[in-house]
Amino acid sequence: MAEVSLQKVVKRYGHHVVVPHLDLTIADGEFTVLVGPSGCGKSTTLQMIAGLEAISEGTLLIGGRDVTVLPPKERDIAMVFQSYALFPHMTVRDNINFGLRIRRTPAAEMARQVAEVAERLKIDSYLDRLPKALSGGQRQRVALARALVRRPGVFLMDEPLSNLDAKLRVEARSFLSKMHQELGITTVYVTHDQSEAMTMGSRIVVMKEGVIQQAAPPLDVYRKPANRFVAGFIGSPSMNFLEMGIENGQLVDPAVGFRITVPENRRAELGRTKAGRVVLGVRPEHLHLLPRDTAAIDALTFKIDVCQHLGDEMLLDVAAGPHRVIARAHAEDDARVGEGRAFRVDMDRVHFFALDSERNLAFA
Repeated sequence: MAEVSLQKVVKRYGHHVVVPHLDLTIADGEFTVLVGPSGCGKSTTLQMIAGLEAISEGTLLIGGRDVTVLPPKERDIAMVFQSYALFPHMTVRDNINFGLRIRRTPAAEMARQVAEVAERLKIDSYLDRLPKALSGGQRQRVALARALVRRPGVFLMDEPLSNLDAKLRVEARSFLSKMHQELGITTVYVTHDQSEAMTMGSRIVVMKEGVIQQAAPPLDVYRKPANRFVAGFIGSPSMNFLEMGIENGQLVDPAVGFRITVPENRRAELGRTKAGRVVLGVRPEHLHLLPRDTAAIDALTFKIDVCQHLGDEMLLDVAAGPHRVIARAHAEDDARVGEGRAFRVDMDRVHFFALDSERNLAFA
């Protein structure tokens, strides 16, 4: 096991800068998830840690040792890719012990290690099969076994579950989390799926255009997003954003008749912007559908455009003027497409973002 430290790391291709400046320390035994949209630099960062991409500037330490220019085989890392990359003509046993044979591990020791990791990953009954005789989930476990049998100091995973179907992905997430709890190997995991990030990581690093937007435990990222980008990326469905005016402790949009009183303990946040306007961030679960004909102070009226029934709940696509948002509702609510309904905003759970910097005004 080992700490990973990227210090003032820069990655460029010619004149194109992919990662402009990266400072990140991953503690020994931590499960860190790099998450962000395609092209944000997360996979490039992982490949620099692995040694598959050269670092243009800066320093990379693994276990306190400078490995910036060392080849992958000397970094004490193991990597699992999106593609399983198994040898199709080799049995599961031979795929797993391939790296051990390259290192000339004694036969008895090799057999012991393969048996141990195969039992841990519940693939010991498949050792004599070829990869084509395995399911996608089983192949993924073989790829993991091949990496684990090396007993690396750092485990690197580049979207390893993206080829699995929805049910297998849920099972695999649980399996990987449990495996990390048991082994405690420092793990860096790359994904564009924020659900994977929330459920698996002990810390989430949200990236945009090669820059870290926020690095914190999952619930902190969800409850205390640093800026509008993080708030919109983490959460499913994503956070709703409404641009509103500020007027005597209220958020207003006269064009559609919106007027919401801001609690006294939140008004100081509004004072941190001089624009006279703010972006109100509301998650779908904090926008509550009210019963018909309910007279409620500060209620917002939206027209329901779409009802998405999900069994135990509904997602409502609603609109008012330029504002288009999504709200969660109970499956028993008799919301109908085309009708106007009142919604109450949970003002204790909302966020205020600056128009210019897009920073969360609670932390500005």
